[in-house]
Amino acid sequence: MSSDDRLVEIRLESTQVFDGCLLKVFKDTVGRVGASGEWVREYIHHPGAAVILAIADSGNLLMERQFRYPLGRVVWELPAGKLDPGESIEACARRELREETGYDAAEWAHLGTMHPAVGYSDERIEIFLARQLTHVGDALDADESLEVFEICLADAEDAVFDGRITDGKTIAGLFWLARVLRAKESGGVAA
Repeated sequence: MSSDDRLVEIRLESTQVFDGCLLKVFKDTVGRVGASGEWVREYIHHPGAAVILAIADSGNLLMERQFRYPLGRVVWELPAGKLDPGESIEACARRELREETGYDAAEWAHLGTMHPAVGYSDERIEIFLARQLTHVGDALDADESLEVFEICLADAEDAVFDGRITDGKTIAGLFWLARVLRAKESGGVAA
């Protein structure tokens, strides 16, 4: 038995305790192989999402200012959105970039995956790089109101450290973008 095998929890019982429009909340009873006892795990099921690092012709990054109700304030973040039923993750990224910023991209690269809240959610966010942008006009959802702006990576990083950017998916995306740009500068393989 590997050391990871001793850590794996096995679902013994599962009960859905909330069924919302976006989120589903479960209360599961779990156990571990070779261990006595049972434990309760509560978690949120999320359909998944995509976040997009969209690079404008200027070399700057497209970002958004959007009011986020749970925080009660406007937040700076990268374009992103949830996966619709039956939709591929790349189709989700393309759709969200178009809806929120009004841009299509000719070049796409999948960079990685992040899990923003592993202690209580199964949400995964796939990180995409989009280049060679063409403005085609936005198509915001009826309940969305946001402003798109451009920012260079250095200023975005400064905004993380001075508290203007606190959104986890945006911080993770900026981390990935810094890696891609370093690889490009050093002649390495860039996405």
